[in-house]
Amino acid sequence: MRVKICGITSYEDAMTAIKAGADALGFVFYEQSPRYISPLEARNIIKKLPPFVEKVALFVNSDAQIINSYCQEAGATLAQIHFEAPQKLYEQLFVPYIKVIRAKEAKDIEQYSDEYRLVDAYCESYGGSGKRLNLEWFDGIDCSKIILAGGLDASNVSSLKKYGFYGVDVSSGVEISHGKKDVFKVREFIKNAKQQVLIDDK
Repeated sequence: MRVKICGITSYEDAMTAIKAGADALGFVFYEQSPRYISPLEARNIIKKLPPFVEKVALFVNSDAQIINSYCQEAGATLAQIHFEAPQKLYEQLFVPYIKVIRAKEAKDIEQYSDEYRLVDAYCESYGGSGKRLNLEWFDGIDCSKIILAGGLDASNVSSLKKYGFYGVDVSSGVEISHGKKDVFKVREFIKNAKQQVLIDDK
């Protein structure tokens, strides 16, 4: 199971996640978020990172020009679109992207079922709320293209094994405070998520 650590605001936290085995890091380009980081600040972190780690830029209510520009400036490799965007916006993007479903009810999680997508619990604010989805919604669903977010931490990520999610995305569940990661929580979360792959391969 692949792991994304979101809400990165420092080089130290980025390297903690990478050394623990993170596959992707998330940078929040949404100014109302307590985890906001500017494209320039993100660039100063990203340019020092080792290769083969996905650098994901999170956007809320932005237009295609802003998304393209910020990703280029920061050196992000993937845009995470955290709002209901028209198809025209996706057609104008020059960067790879992933759509986010903010699920209110079970039927929502089957949107974009032919695409890799991130599924999070709906809340009025965007991202990092720590609100959990009802896992029963995923019973009988092909989860192989779903990245699950919302209310995850080291104590519950192991319970996701049976669903076969492509990956998990965590922010508040591995923090000391908004935007500041807890080294122990990050390591435990990634260890518990990755152990499932080893178990499944037996």
